[in-house]
Amino acid sequence: MSSTANKQKIPQSTPQTSINRQKIVDSVPQKGFFGHPKGLFTLFFTEFWERFSYYGMKAILVYYMYYSVSKGGLGFDQQTALSIASVYGALVYMSGIIGGWISDRLTGATKSVFYGGILIMFGHLALAVPGNISMFFVSMILIVVGTGLLKPNISTVLGEMYDINDARRDAGFSIFYMGVNLGAFVAPLVVGTIGMKYNFHLGFGLAAIGMFLALVVYFLTKKKNLGLAGSFVTNPMKPEEKKKAFTQIGIGVVILAVLIIALVSTGNLTIDSFINIVGILGFVIPIIYFIFMYRNPKVTKEERSRLIAYIPLFLGAVLFWSIEEQGSTILADFADQKTQLNFAGMHISPAWFQSLNPLFIIVFAPIIGAIWVKLGKRQPTYTQKFSYGLLLAGLSFIVILVPALIGGSHALVNPLWLVLSYFLCAIGELSLSPVGLSATTKLAPAAFSAQMLSLWFLTDAAAQALNAQLVRFYTPQNEMSYFAVIGIASIVLSLILFALSPKMQKFMKGIK
Repeated sequence: MSSTANKQKIPQSTPQTSINRQKIVDSVPQKGFFGHPKGLFTLFFTEFWERFSYYGMKAILVYYMYYSVSKGGLGFDQQTALSIASVYGALVYMSGIIGGWISDRLTGATKSVFYGGILIMFGHLALAVPGNISMFFVSMILIVVGTGLLKPNISTVLGEMYDINDARRDAGFSIFYMGVNLGAFVAPLVVGTIGMKYNFHLGFGLAAIGMFLALVVYFLTKKKNLGLAGSFVTNPMKPEEKKKAFTQIGIGVVILAVLIIALVSTGNLTIDSFINIVGILGFVIPIIYFIFMYRNPKVTKEERSRLIAYIPLFLGAVLFWSIEEQGSTILADFADQKTQLNFAGMHISPAWFQSLNPLFIIVFAPIIGAIWVKLGKRQPTYTQKFSYGLLLAGLSFIVILVPALIGGSHALVNPLWLVLSYFLCAIGELSLSPVGLSATTKLAPAAFSAQMLSLWFLTDAAAQALNAQLVRFYTPQNEMSYFAVIGIASIVLSLILFALSPKMQKFMKGIK
């Protein structure tokens, strides 16, 4: 039931200076969705359908790129398709920086979420156009920009609905995270089945419908359920600043467009060179972030020490996400080309394997969380937990070698080996991903708390930029050595992190 304050009509234009944290919380109906604010319903189902659309598209994207034109694909060679898929993911995570800036300075979070959803929907519709490579790249741009607007800002709206000391806050984020994984679980089963069995473009069309449903839920319920959450611009530009910024952005866009046209016309900008550029940016951007924060006068000596402690965690996360994200590229290809898909009296779509990670996350997240709570002060340090995650990720690649050693490298693999691989990586993710978010917020310098979260998400961008290069070495002839080298590298790094844990704990200056 809403409080009296919640029943009052919210002014259409609340003065910026009169908005404070408590007014935002009071404007949101605080009971209505499993004992949580009503707005959690809006954000849960918006995110469910948005993730349904994204992971549905992702489940069939690689196949669409490298299947021949006669099979409804674009006919790219396999290595190029795998690299493009990785670059796609890297750009999606990089774009969150731009989306956060637009929200903070121009539009506010709720508008950014809605505008982002519209761009994503049109991106999926562009993919639904049969056999058109130009529309494929248009869709990439739309989905990258749209996800950058939506993904970081929907979490911002969620956080603003709760009082900072509200005991329900963590549980609310857990419920929201469940919506993410439910959408990711259902999408490959639905979109993957339609896309692989009937037509890729029908699958992409379903992804567009999923995003449309997200927009409908969001549009119809946001005014009543979200109140003032995300409705204001946290650091608005003055009119003269807007004019200057828009002028600079416009000039930048024109210069970039001219440069791209010139490079394309001279043959200097190819798919391969673009992949290389993104690969470089994936590491240059976080390095600049680190240097800028470390040298900033607002950062204390103690905070600099914590930044140094964060570097091994960052590198460990990059290698972990490199392996995890190959579940939708290398392992997707392995499922299609090297796995027995007729199993236990049924035909398995290779896209279905994409549902395993979110399924395991949904089932085992409460169990892993309960273990950490049970251990209390005896639980492993951040660095040790990262080492466990890397160890499991490395083993997830090593187990792929076992059936080849038993039955030969040319035999089709029992799908249960692939299930085991996804399972190990998912448990590793539960040891590393939520821990990484927690460590990031605690180790962040006070002046850069928000930007450190952007830095954490850049671990995935860097990982997929790395993958865009790694997957070029993957061929049917050397796939066993590919899995072995990356798997062993992850295990070795896990052992190094474990050994460094006591030293890193000193650098963290009391953060546990």
